[in-house]
Amino acid sequence: MNVARNDVAMRLFDVLPGTALLLLGALAAPSAAGPPAEGSPRFPPRFIVTLPAAARGPVTGRVYVALARRAAPEPRELAGDLATSVPFFGRDVAGLRPGGSVVLDAATPGYPTPALRDIPAGDYDAQAILSVYTRYRRADGHVIWAHQDHWEGQEFGLSPGNRVSPVVRVHVGARGAPIVLALTRVLPPVAVPPNTRWVVHVRIRSALLSRFWGVPQYLGATVLLPEDYARSGERRYPGVYEQSHFTLDPPFGFDPAAPPPTAAQRDRLARYGGRESRYAFTQAWLRGQAPPMIAIRILHPTPYYDDSYAVDSVNNGPAGTAIMTELIPYLERRFRLLRSGQARFVIGGSTGGWEALALQIQHPNDFNGAWGLYPDPVDFHRFQLGDLYADANAFVEPYAEWNPAEIGAQRRADGLQVETMRGESRLEYVRGSHGRSGEQFNAWDAAWGPIGADGYPRELWDKHTGRIDHGAVRWSREHGYDLTAYLVRNWARIGPVLVGKLHVDVGDQDDYYLNLACYRMERALARLQPAPQAVFRYGHPLAPHGWQAESDLAYLRQMAARAADVLP
Repeated sequence: MNVARNDVAMRLFDVLPGTALLLLGALAAPSAAGPPAEGSPRFPPRFIVTLPAAARGPVTGRVYVALARRAAPEPRELAGDLATSVPFFGRDVAGLRPGGSVVLDAATPGYPTPALRDIPAGDYDAQAILSVYTRYRRADGHVIWAHQDHWEGQEFGLSPGNRVSPVVRVHVGARGAPIVLALTRVLPPVAVPPNTRWVVHVRIRSALLSRFWGVPQYLGATVLLPEDYARSGERRYPGVYEQSHFTLDPPFGFDPAAPPPTAAQRDRLARYGGRESRYAFTQAWLRGQAPPMIAIRILHPTPYYDDSYAVDSVNNGPAGTAIMTELIPYLERRFRLLRSGQARFVIGGSTGGWEALALQIQHPNDFNGAWGLYPDPVDFHRFQLGDLYADANAFVEPYAEWNPAEIGAQRRADGLQVETMRGESRLEYVRGSHGRSGEQFNAWDAAWGPIGADGYPRELWDKHTGRIDHGAVRWSREHGYDLTAYLVRNWARIGPVLVGKLHVDVGDQDDYYLNLACYRMERALARLQPAPQAVFRYGHPLAPHGWQAESDLAYLRQMAARAADVLP
């Protein structure tokens, strides 16, 4: 699950670094676009975005214009996030030549404002962005165009090689000439943080994924070493693989510079159950009070998303196999990890929660326990709030003959609906066509759905109309992406190995209704033999997305106890 490219979405700023801090600031404040002015403009804006004559070309990709009420941070950094985005608008370009231009006019679709014609009159800071696509001649014979991740996590406003214009102050609503925005600046490479005695960054070329895509593809990891690693000789350690959205930050929010939380921060943190602050986790790790383990955050972006969901896919290629046969063996050779399924563990939240469960379920002998925290939908009967099997449309529920109910996609813990399935789907088709939004729903289409005749993912539902493609949904179930259905169907084979290994924590008022699918999985597992001995916990009343029953250190201690049999 992804909001503002967060994975452990509601971690407070003293818990998670980087993008989660930006997210929480955005959620706590009004949209950077400010309160909308009244009325649509009499003269809708028309933007001409130009590619300089000195640029390399031709270029295929997608052009955006973002509008904000303030110039800092730049509009490109505020555009594209669910529920908190400033207005932005997008369209595809194919073969745009140096010196050429593309027009975004009144009818160009946008989010959260539906189209440029709907922008309220007033003054804005405008910026154009060109997301540059790569041509892939894949091993399956399809030739497609999509955005190659450059270690930025599929963020079009940050991606190296993308072009942006200067920020220009414009007025919307008066008659005037079209507004010209020139794509004069190329975004620089990502700066990978330096390695330290505790944190090491790894990036390797994946032979499997490179062969599938026809273009070099990379896997990576951010490795957190135990306090005694440098002086422990040849000692080998259990490994915990933390699943998350793409970030170069260390696992579990480790940060030696993190200050102690304030009283107010501790109060807010209490909403999220047992989790500790970044400061508390880091200090325990530095003082040798954490179990002697190596923590690894693995990185596996795809041309469709910042994360492959750690499974093989007809659209993403053999990502799961590459993780299991290329990345993990490399890490075990390099970092003195114990090479045993008894000494490997997986944990993650949201998208990472689904991945942790999927890795354990699909590789039952290769891991000794999964902690799937507030996981993405584990049962497609509750795909967030809707039912992909029974519903005809992902946007509306026929609650009454003359009163269909709009299906929510995001809520606050107090119940306020923040975004609908219709609205989030619009965000996705504004960000990209053919499943190339780099956002949550298209990520599920790519990771879990079938391939379309044109080589792009076949969507589980039409992002314009909401019509559910039940053939695609059945295909996804048959291929094992509905984890509850997979467990029930295969329990006689995999169940004995999974007994006691599955742990699920989720708030009973999860922002994305993810608790509903967990209830169904728990009921389904309760009917199986041998008894799964799975642990499901739902938190206090109004427990939101990001709630977990225990601290990260407590989870690590449970893992260490399970690994005791193979420790040297």
